[in-house]
Amino acid sequence: MIIRILPSMFTLGNLFLGIIAIILAFQGAVEYAAIMVIISMLLDGFDGRIARLLNVQSDFGKELDSLSDVISFGVAPAFIMYVVVLKDVGPLGWIVTALFPMAGALRLARFNVKPGIPGYFIGLPITAAGGVLATTTLYYEVFKVPVLVIIMTFLSYLMVSNIKYPNFKKVGFPKTVYFVVPLTLILVIVLAIYFPKGFPRVVFLPLGLYALYGIKKSFRRNKMNKHLADDEFRSELEKR
Repeated sequence: MIIRILPSMFTLGNLFLGIIAIILAFQGAVEYAAIMVIISMLLDGFDGRIARLLNVQSDFGKELDSLSDVISFGVAPAFIMYVVVLKDVGPLGWIVTALFPMAGALRLARFNVKPGIPGYFIGLPITAAGGVLATTTLYYEVFKVPVLVIIMTFLSYLMVSNIKYPNFKKVGFPKTVYFVVPLTLILVIVLAIYFPKGFPRVVFLPLGLYALYGIKKSFRRNKMNKHLADDEFRSELEKR
């Protein structure tokens, strides 16, 4: 019985930390709120893998995962940004704050009903978008308010876009390496305790690069398709 509910326990842990992140944000502990989102990302990455490893995948687990993700990676990062920056922007801050989790919900709904491309996500996953937003918030002293609003709005667009992103969730690991799951969680918790300000800022880099990677690949793909279309057009003209 415990084996069957183990993946759902990870998912509920993800949801629990998302709620804690919201509470911490309103208490002004922004760094720790961002850390809760980061740990939630780890739990979200493990639940599906563990379900496949134990062969206990279910529609219930899939729906629970999506509902948890809306809170942990949609609502929580948006509220972190609101508390740090957007609360002073007025109605625009309300709109931008609401836009992010709404785009995330649309992204998850599409993911649940529309078959994707093997090995790829269509649109930036809400997990990555939420991680980028939560860690970007910690650079509020570097980025000006208009820049942060643009970043948040752009992340919302990326989630509902048709840009392809690599899907690392489907990458399987041998059963023998799954002992790293608790070790990874312990390592992240230790880093969070001893480096509460620096750790989430470092995590921002790989997450930001992932978000930019899809844009770069999409731009290159569109450029290549345009060249192919131009070549075909020239070929047709030569035949005539």
